[in-house]
Amino acid sequence: MTWNVLEVGCDESGSDGENLTGGNTDVFAHASVRLPVDSAAGHVQEVRDRIRSPASEYKANHLLREKHRAVLEWLLAPEGPMHGAAHVHLTEKAFFVVDRATDLLLGESAPALVLFREGRRVFGDEQWQEFLEAANQLLRVRNDGEPSQPADVFFRTVDDLRRAHSGTDVAPVLERLAATRSRADSYRAAILAGPTLVPVLNPLLPAILRTAAYWSADGRPVHLVHDRQNMLTPERIAWIEETARLSGIGLDGMRLVQARLDPRVQLADFLAGIARKLASDELNRRADPALTALLRPYVDTASVWGDEAGWALLGGGNRGENTRSAPSADINSAV
Repeated sequence: MTWNVLEVGCDESGSDGENLTGGNTDVFAHASVRLPVDSAAGHVQEVRDRIRSPASEYKANHLLREKHRAVLEWLLAPEGPMHGAAHVHLTEKAFFVVDRATDLLLGESAPALVLFREGRRVFGDEQWQEFLEAANQLLRVRNDGEPSQPADVFFRTVDDLRRAHSGTDVAPVLERLAATRSRADSYRAAILAGPTLVPVLNPLLPAILRTAAYWSADGRPVHLVHDRQNMLTPERIAWIEETARLSGIGLDGMRLVQARLDPRVQLADFLAGIARKLASDELNRRADPALTALLRPYVDTASVWGDEAGWALLGGGNRGENTRSAPSADINSAV
């Protein structure tokens, strides 16, 4: 069968670069919308007509205001304009850090769920935050101190936790991490040796790959129309396209536009910002159950999410075995 290429508009919300444990947001969301341009333009205009703000460009925060709740509910509702034609991939940033650290150092991500779900309870909030920050610094490309400092701090933190919490459920993972200094040093040396094409800690690139995989799952090739983003250099777009090809993902290509010039991207911008806020509220146990229920049909079941209670409401509790949005071996090998 010969398929016509499907065009999908994309945008993200919650990008803090590689600062995943000390940034402004705890959730990253990547949204995509599959609608004809004319239909998307009509829906954007209806949002404007319903909200009636003088702003030249509407953003998700317009829809998230309590006085515009009816517009938000209309946009997400089963009978609304995006139902069945939109998708959002979520990344819980703290879990993403743990997932990437265990994958890089241990060669697998399975220990990440054990460490993430038991770590805060076993360590306590302060020690847990110290561990997350140490892992974040180890993995991030930028380092303003001594070259060995990120690894020194990370392994000192792991050793302290290992001694303080022996015999607990997380002790076996800590023991394994403590023995990986050589892998960490090799990773840091590779960063110092030259420019990094694909930063391990940036969730945008794997989220784009997952988006392409979702829309092309039926065999129809997809072309992504994405809002401009500094991270999306020509070299990284080429990496996305090549990684998709090697992974059997039907990505036909990708181009960047200004969001305000493509109504599909504007709708994706709305959805990404809404999803990030609602998912963060769920993560922090301050969610509105009605809004979470409206968001749930849009959420990718392969989102990178470690919080079990929140995921049961956001994604239906049906994670399956895969906790990542792209093969991280490909990402790590690009460093």
